[in-house]
Amino acid sequence: MEFRKYQHIERFGEDEVIGINHGECYIFPKIDGTNGSVWQEAGEICVGSRNRKLSYDDDNREFYKYIAENEEIKRLLIKYPNYRLYGEWLVPHDIKKYQDDAWSKFYVFEVAYENDDGLLRYLHYEEYKQILDSFEIKYIPPICKITDPTHEDLLQLLEKNTFLIKDGEGIGEGIVIKNYGYLSKYGRKTWAKIVLNEFIEKHSRKNKRKNITSEVSVEQMIVDQFCTEAFINKEYAKIVTENDGWKNAYIGMLFGKVFHELIIEETWNMLKKFKNPTINYRILNKLVIDKIRVVKKELF
Repeated sequence: MEFRKYQHIERFGEDEVIGINHGECYIFPKIDGTNGSVWQEAGEICVGSRNRKLSYDDDNREFYKYIAENEEIKRLLIKYPNYRLYGEWLVPHDIKKYQDDAWSKFYVFEVAYENDDGLLRYLHYEEYKQILDSFEIKYIPPICKITDPTHEDLLQLLEKNTFLIKDGEGIGEGIVIKNYGYLSKYGRKTWAKIVLNEFIEKHSRKNKRKNITSEVSVEQMIVDQFCTEAFINKEYAKIVTENDGWKNAYIGMLFGKVFHELIIEETWNMLKKFKNPTINYRILNKLVIDKIRVVKKELF
């Protein structure tokens, strides 16, 4: 079993997850840490960040060290060598209001079984909960189980995400919607998310544009819709986390990473949203950089 990056979670309402709220849904808190994974390879416990395999010499905010010292996870993977744990390594990013004793811990949000052909099957929450409980491994519990939630229902549940948040400090980053019986119209198993900051920014932008009738370029609409302040801050936080801090020398990396992730994660949604538009990527890249300069003006 080799390193395998966790799947992209689509924004609720995008084409890839249309209909995910039809049926029985589990609504999970989304916490603001850094993505991690743990698996077994040839008898060795292996650890990954969002994009790469880690080691003692190439760690990610001491996540490898934490797993290397975690006997519960070792015991689980010895018993279940084909299991792969995905979760959130909770270290400071944008949200700093988590409980003091919640930091520097790994919270599992997915358990996958990998068969001999390399195919992954996600275990149902009720299945992996029992296993993780038996090994006393931390995980993210659902806010609720709900059938056929409306958009309004989901927004109300967004306000109930207080998992690990200090009392009186508001709500967390967002929610993830999982429907274990759902496949997208493209035949893929995927989940949806609503991120609080993106939701606020989107609706604030809509209100500002209500009376604007002038034509806006497709490149500008893409940046407005998908390259949000929350999206930029997330990529900035990844750079800070993976490099143990920020240096001005990383500005070029930030420009490149935001543009790269925008293209990798959102191209399909761009094509569907704007009806297969002709996109000038040179203009799009310039607009992305301009947006970063506005959002992260303290760096310039």
